[in-house]
Amino acid sequence: MIFFVKKNLIIIFVATNFTLKKLSAHFYENTDVGCIAKALLGKELCTHINGHITSGIITETEAYNGIIDKASHAYGGKFTNRTKTMYSAGGTAYVYLCYGIHHLFNVVTNVAGIPHAVLIRNIKPIKGIDTMLERRNKKQFDKTFSTGPGTLSQALGITTNTHNGISLFGDEIWIEDNEVTIFDKDIKITPRIGIDYAGEDAKLPYRFLLQH
Repeated sequence: MIFFVKKNLIIIFVATNFTLKKLSAHFYENTDVGCIAKALLGKELCTHINGHITSGIITETEAYNGIIDKASHAYGGKFTNRTKTMYSAGGTAYVYLCYGIHHLFNVVTNVAGIPHAVLIRNIKPIKGIDTMLERRNKKQFDKTFSTGPGTLSQALGITTNTHNGISLFGDEIWIEDNEVTIFDKDIKITPRIGIDYAGEDAKLPYRFLLQH
């Protein structure tokens, strides 16, 4: 039995004979992107890249509500070479380059044709920490190991050119339901970060964090 402790929150992983399950299409096809962003907290984001398995518990997410959300890349129905991935069926990876440096990993949600997405902003590393340290050019785990969505992708080996548009039902990137229960009292909800350009939509309560 493994205990993952965050002050007032104790998440328990029980080692048994069962195999953890990948999240289903039904999970991703929920029409409420905020609900999915919240439900992803506590789930385990996994990668199997270049022979290395790495993973982390999702601790922070942001919801982007498609064509009616001024903060979304698809606002107003925008459809470009970059945003077309957002119009895929739920359970697709949307990875884009931010400031020409950071690869940001998003989960496409809802059904095909509706460009909802959830940005995964942070994780608590679980598996393959040595590999993640090497990718982050660090010698030891510290508070700067995963400070946001860019460092998260770097640690997990996720890149725009390789992983944008791939299915989350395959064996390269997936999210597991580890049967962890997260209570509402353990979740902090705030406006999203760095989207002042979105006007009144910048104030929407679309950022979800596990309390530290």
